[in-house]
Amino acid sequence: MSGRQPLHGTVAARWTPGVGWRAVLITGPAGAGKSDLTLRLLGRGWRLVADDYVHVTASAGTLYAVAPETIAGRMEVRGVGIVPACARGLTRLSLAVELTDGPIDRLPEPAARTVEGVALPVLFLNGFEASAAEKVAAALARL
Repeated sequence: MSGRQPLHGTVAARWTPGVGWRAVLITGPAGAGKSDLTLRLLGRGWRLVADDYVHVTASAGTLYAVAPETIAGRMEVRGVGIVPACARGLTRLSLAVELTDGPIDRLPEPAARTVEGVALPVLFLNGFEASAAEKVAAALARL
């Protein structure tokens, strides 16, 4: 994976009994709340895979994410600095979360983002909403 350019985004993973570890790729413009949302997920028992940049690769129609070695196990927390985080290594990606400050459809049509030739379901959210972490968990549980 070292030959590929990393994607700009943050990845957090959750253990689901009977399914295993599944991760979400959180993207959006600078200041949209990627790290803020990730901190809330970590506070709910999720694990950091990568903050800010991530290597993504496809294998047999499945996407996997891993942090570049230089930033593994650390995340940038605005106003605090670089902090250690309980992290996972290579993890299966199951959902993309696109952060926006625009209006969000109440009942959105299914959407997907293609990464490395594989379609990844997309959830559009305002990352600063109080319920954003629960919405991510609910969307992941539906997959």
